Amino acid sequence: MNYMPNSQEARDIAFHMHSYTNAVAHAEIGPMIMERGEGIHVFDNNGTKYIEAMSGLWSAALGFSEERLIKAATEQMRTLPFYHNFTHKSHGKAIDLAEKLISIAPVPMSKVFYTNSGSEANDTVLKMIWYRSNSMGLPEKKKIISRIKGYHGVTLASASLTGLPYNHKSFDLPIDQVHHTTCPHYWREGHEGETEEEFASRCAQDLEDMVLAEGPETVAALFAEPVMGAGGVIIPPATYWEKIQAVLEKYDVLLVADEVICGFGRTGKMFGSETFGMKPDVLVMSKQITSSYAPFSAFMINEKFYEPIAEESGRIGVLGHGFTGAGHPVGAAIALENIAIIEERELVEKSADNGAYMQKELQKLADHPIVGEVRGIGMIAAVEMVMDKEAKTALEKPGALGLHMNKALQRNGIISRAIVDSAALCPPLIIERKQINEIISAFRKSLDEVQAEVS
Repeated sequence: MNYMPNSQEARDIAFHMHSYTNAVAHAEIGPMIMERGEGIHVFDNNGTKYIEAMSGLWSAALGFSEERLIKAATEQMRTLPFYHNFTHKSHGKAIDLAEKLISIAPVPMSKVFYTNSGSEANDTVLKMIWYRSNSMGLPEKKKIISRIKGYHGVTLASASLTGLPYNHKSFDLPIDQVHHTTCPHYWREGHEGETEEEFASRCAQDLEDMVLAEGPETVAALFAEPVMGAGGVIIPPATYWEKIQAVLEKYDVLLVADEVICGFGRTGKMFGSETFGMKPDVLVMSKQITSSYAPFSAFMINEKFYEPIAEESGRIGVLGHGFTGAGHPVGAAIALENIAIIEERELVEKSADNGAYMQKELQKLADHPIVGEVRGIGMIAAVEMVMDKEAKTALEKPGALGLHMNKALQRNGIISRAIVDSAALCPPLIIERKQINEIISAFRKSLDEVQAEVS
């Protein structure tokens, strides 16, 4: 090309294709470029300081400057910068981490399998389910159910599991074997006069009806987040998981708990499965497993899930699946140190305590004229904006009100995330109450500004 841009912003537009971005709009708007992090704060290339109230992407549990994680990575780079787990090979950090994860699992687990991202992990679990069904002589038991507004990733399989339209449009997804059942959002989906428990019963009945319609002999698993994250921070209604799991047990359907966002303290317990009494056969982990200081993911499986897979690999002669970087020694070293810090500093307990405070303070925003619902648990929450509280409607274009709010929060020093017309919060677990108060104050100021803009 003849023209060579010289500013960071211009070079980004010229050479960098972004995730979850409107490419045409990006060419006009340009990027927001972050240069450094310090605790729960990040600083852009103009020196402006922000509270990163989304932990990046629901993931930086320890914030953006934890020296112990940097040291763990550096030491491992010097010792063994890379190795793999193919063909009977292993290394110490992968072994130590697998043992640690099994020891903190919310239900008895047997084995850990390493991948590189939550998407890859869920994709691999789906493959393993099919492999397992073939091993058990159940070639028809291959269908998977997930939920509308659930989020499980962006690979072909995991994007199919995801229940959001923009992950399917123009990608020719979802694949045929994946089906989506009711979203458990009581405020949006509950019928007039229906209690939370009645709504939970209806969700369970919808699931059972789908299993029966497809044929129980063909349905293998349900993939579900304990709390839906990217779908809008949707908290399951009372009795939901008890009733859903009764259906799964009745028809021998596996439960895959996607803990990519909820795991490692986000809901006030080490795992969201503990918070909601879930008993998964598979538990998927990423994001906070390393505080995203390195790409890393894994899933745990119970013995019931593992045994047929092991037997099939014996018959075939190999389990024909794996990733070069899976169980990477640097990532495993960071994960071990990350979990050690979470335990030593009692950040799970702190998440429960400060989370209860944050939820209480956020609820005080519910009386604001443009707030429809405040929802959350532990250190994850969302505030949904509306123009008509009774009708639960926003502006004519879905997402426009959320975009106004996102921009206002950013002006006021808070990085949030617009999910349609909701503003999501997922701050680092190391946040202090004074900083929570700063977020709440900026939220109320931003709501007032947005109300004035749109009125």
